Amino acid sequence: MTKHKNTYINRELSWLQFNARVLQEAADETVPLIERLRFLGIFSNNLDEFFKVRYATVKRIYDAGKGGKSELGGIKAGELLEEITEVVIDQQRESVEILNKIEQELESENIFIINETEIEDDHHEFIKNYFYQEISPALVVIILDEDIALPELKDSAGYLTIKMSNSGGEDQYALIEISKSMERFIVLPNRGEANYIIMVDDVIRYCLDEIFNIFKYDAISSHMIKITRDGELDFDSDLSKSFVDKLSRSVKGRQSGDPVRFVHDKNIEPDTLSFLLERMEIDSKDSIIPGGRYHNRRDYMDFPSLGRTDLLYDRIKPLPVKGLSLQESIFTTVAKKDYLVYTPYHTFSYVVKFLREAALDPKVRTIKITIYRLAQISHVASSLINAAKNGKYVTVSIELRARFDEEANINYAEQMQDAGVNMLFGVPGLKVHSKMCVIEREENNKLKRYGFISTGNFNESTAKFYTDFTLLTANSKILKDINKVFNFLEVNYIVNRYKHIIASPHYTKTKLFSLIDKEIENAKNGKNAYIKLKMNSISSYKMVDKLYEASRAGVKIQMIVRGLCCLVPGVKAMSENIEIISIVDKFLEHTRLYVFSNNDNPLVYISSADWMTRNIEHRVEVSCPIYDEDIKQELQDLFEICWNDNVKARHINETQDNTYLRNDKPKIRAQFDTYNYYLKKLEG
Repeated sequence: MTKHKNTYINRELSWLQFNARVLQEAADETVPLIERLRFLGIFSNNLDEFFKVRYATVKRIYDAGKGGKSELGGIKAGELLEEITEVVIDQQRESVEILNKIEQELESENIFIINETEIEDDHHEFIKNYFYQEISPALVVIILDEDIALPELKDSAGYLTIKMSNSGGEDQYALIEISKSMERFIVLPNRGEANYIIMVDDVIRYCLDEIFNIFKYDAISSHMIKITRDGELDFDSDLSKSFVDKLSRSVKGRQSGDPVRFVHDKNIEPDTLSFLLERMEIDSKDSIIPGGRYHNRRDYMDFPSLGRTDLLYDRIKPLPVKGLSLQESIFTTVAKKDYLVYTPYHTFSYVVKFLREAALDPKVRTIKITIYRLAQISHVASSLINAAKNGKYVTVSIELRARFDEEANINYAEQMQDAGVNMLFGVPGLKVHSKMCVIEREENNKLKRYGFISTGNFNESTAKFYTDFTLLTANSKILKDINKVFNFLEVNYIVNRYKHIIASPHYTKTKLFSLIDKEIENAKNGKNAYIKLKMNSISSYKMVDKLYEASRAGVKIQMIVRGLCCLVPGVKAMSENIEIISIVDKFLEHTRLYVFSNNDNPLVYISSADWMTRNIEHRVEVSCPIYDEDIKQELQDLFEICWNDNVKARHINETQDNTYLRNDKPKIRAQFDTYNYYLKKLEG
């Protein structure tokens, strides 16, 4: 038997190529102008999180004196850190060029982003008043003195580094912290049809003499810097503290994690830069990135619209689900058949309505739900609190370690606990990432189960721009299995068997391997064999190897992967039967969908799990089978719409060049065509 050597794309480098696709949206002239600015903000925000988590992880491997080749896909940690920095420097340079071009195009639309050197007399008084009333009281100014230790700089906060030059003595340095509470973009009074915006950084630069008027200097200059710290949570071992206390302390400690990235204005004076690097103890393996005049470009996600709806995407009106009414009982309707809600094309209100009805219905006895990320103002949480106050036995499994949402989840957990909700704070060693709910209702002296299983979080805010499937069902077989998962969350040492769902961490790999093996067997026997997968990421080498095995056996595999992808498609004798595309567009593609041919009798699953090691082995995840024939067909239709996208789809290939998929077929833009698909359903 010939031994094949499998190859992979490094996950960190693959992720950077995903973020490059986000940057492509910022560069795309067909995207509305202000939306392009917002994509630039998303690109920057993504990069911040990447350094906090992934770069920090690789640096930990390097600092531990390990090569890390087996964990990092065949590249040493030190080499990878250098390669990441090179890629990021290139991307940062490109992002600055894109920003400059967007600003030029904004000017043609009578929108001017000015700096402190371009302020005219008629804006002078407004800016000075704004500075004294809104900015000055919130400023934190740190004087840098050789004899005083440098305070720890806040993670991802923007700082202006100030140099006061003195011909008669030593130069004086200072830092100004730009608080996140400040409005980053200040809209100035119009001049006729012209709109003017100035960034808070430049207002501060304009008013430097007012800030430092007690110092004597010949010249004063300012340049932006930003530091990103290791975002991993470190828990102390004090057994007297509750998990919530430990987590709260650890989240606060994130601000003092080791630095992993230092971004500076490329025009900063060399002596100022050297002074800062030395005082901040930044070493050569920290990523030092020369950038533009402004950092924290994530703020562009909130760039003011100025009432210019013509420079934004049209807002879609979420559609109703055919046959499902918000004016009628959800229980009565779902008892008859399953329904699929696909946000944001459908309204999320069905999920809230389901919970609100359950909270009020005298026949409802219990509600069990998993929560990963809640909205800032959560109708889901308020419905659960309402249910508990109405005497329902409510169990909520809330994942307090949902990265960067820990504080919000802790706050809601405390509110629900105070209301009498039975709170489960995860499973030791595992994150609970499944999205599911089971409601027990007394009917004819028996308990009947209702529920919903989703690919996304029960979050009203993200439901407006994350694409996610939610199955509303009264299928007793599925819900019996889902209820067993809740039993596992309460009693972790009991491992249940499931007849229908696929559950991590115990069975996902085994079950998926079995489904893939069936396709391999069918291919070898000359039967029709294919696999269609849609997910956010695939980085598990075990899963990649299994798909390579299927490809070699002749199984046709089509994959839609939004984010990182360690699988190398289209390689002869390894993956020649695998094709992969990625779609980055108006909405964030978040659905997970698995379709297996099963000899032309498709098996269809929606899932909370990507094919990453963490999802398969270290999290509680649920993949739910779809038994309703209409919904099965609907999901396959939706996959085909995405697969045939020739506007926003990019090829994933060995070179990772993010080439757009172009052909001579009629234009298909998956997200727009999906909305039209549902419009036609309503009309039909």
